Amino acid sequence: MSRVQLALNVSNIDEAVAFYSKLFATEPAKRKPGYANFAIAEPPLKLVLIEGDGGGTLNHLGVEVETAEEVEAAEGRLSADGLETTGIGDTMCCYALKTETWVKDPDGAPWEWYVKTGDADQMTNTVIDGEDAQCCAPAASDPVALGVGAASEGGGCC
Repeated sequence: MSRVQLALNVSNIDEAVAFYSKLFATEPAKRKPGYANFAIAEPPLKLVLIEGDGGGTLNHLGVEVETAEEVEAAEGRLSADGLETTGIGDTMCCYALKTETWVKDPDGAPWEWYVKTGDADQMTNTVIDGEDAQCCAPAASDPVALGVGAASEGGGCC
């Protein structure tokens, strides 16, 4: 099952978790300092909350899929349709290991197409081959710079 992901910057993680727990009648699937994510069944949504200075703003959007093959297929389709992607990379970000690709919409909103492959003990992003990068957005040297809100300052993540 694929689902849309919405990552929001929040000014107070405890207040935001309390609000969204009531709004969607569910508790977070993962809770870490300054971070929470919800796996909401109805409507199918991955809601991510990231505490920081950018409260109330969009961090990024995403589509969570079940396999790396689905990420590869999406990246191939997006590229074939003329959209500039970052290519596929394995990252450690948002307390998770992921295979992902990024693209931005015409107004610059970042979209991540990804599969979670495992859990991690850190929030910040490290490209698996040892190259450091920004969390939840490719590094500025990538072909598509996708930072929005806290992500553009290196503090955002999914």
